[in-house]
Amino acid sequence: MAQGDLKLLGEWASPYVIRVRMVLEQKGLSYEYLEQDLYNKSELLLKHNPIHKKVPVLIHGDRTICESLVILQYIDENWPGTGPHVLPVDPYERAVARFWTAYIDDKLALSIVGILKAATEEMKAEKITDALAALEQLEGVFKKCSAGKGFFGGDSIGFLDVTLGCYLTSIKVAEKISRAKLLDKTKIPLLVDWEKRFLAVDFMKRVLPSVERVEELMRMLRAKIWNVASAN
Repeated sequence: MAQGDLKLLGEWASPYVIRVRMVLEQKGLSYEYLEQDLYNKSELLLKHNPIHKKVPVLIHGDRTICESLVILQYIDENWPGTGPHVLPVDPYERAVARFWTAYIDDKLALSIVGILKAATEEMKAEKITDALAALEQLEGVFKKCSAGKGFFGGDSIGFLDVTLGCYLTSIKVAEKISRAKLLDKTKIPLLVDWEKRFLAVDFMKRVLPSVERVEELMRMLRAKIWNVASAN
């Protein structure tokens, strides 16, 4: 099946879409990116993801792959000789990467979303505490998984790198909205240095949205949530 048959249905601000784009870019795979309006879902999206009706969706010829982590594994296994491996080759290291990927999505990401949506200062403070605890935990994970190299994946960006890296813009927005320092050099120096290396990779500028653009979106969504709450 030709590489040129790749299409990605996505939404520009979605971290789950962003992580897929990171891997496609790192692998050097040509693909057509099709932006979706999730408030007015296209027939193409409904056809290829009728169950969840969400993005990302990767279309590879006549194959459809949904859910970001499933897509990442599909890309890695379907193009094993193209670019660096996404998942570790060693079975144990691969299991470890999957475990901490779930931790990032379940613990850190939910904390960041909680900060962005918090209706009270008390709720915001609680979510900030949760986010800081998760990041400090990931500091230790980075030290172990990187083995002294630049990325979670060692010499190159891997599964854990893109899973955490896709949230970097959201973390920066959460810092601005909450006025709390989450990526603190005094507390998580390894992750702060990792962030600089990660963002310096050339294709990151093509796939990561600006902090300003995401902040504008989040403030608009927060206003909608509060307006609905007030109306009720």
